Amino acid sequence: MNAVTRTLPESFRVLLTLAQLLERMERKLVPMAADQYRSVVDHLSKELAEVPPGDDLDFMLKTFPATAELYENLQYAHAGLCRSSLDASLAAELKAKDALKRLAAA
Repeated sequence: MNAVTRTLPESFRVLLTLAQLLERMERKLVPMAADQYRSVVDHLSKELAEVPPGDDLDFMLKTFPATAELYENLQYAHAGLCRSSLDASLAAELKAKDALKRLAAA
């Protein structure tokens, strides 16, 4: 396995810490209460709103899938599913359409 390393700017310190924590929470590696999870997501959302787009952010989002999903959800209003592969997005849309058809027929 090839590990890629990158030195992120100092301004990414809090973002990196929160991304690591969210990843651990998503994988259930640390015990948590709902309000703790919500607090991490709220803080991470604020950090993501402040960070400029670019290679450093892209590297972070590729490294931390839970943070990438949060970022995509935050950007959805004006960017759609900008980080999801087209195949995955299309498959999800087709499944949703099928489910709606089944519900309408029931």
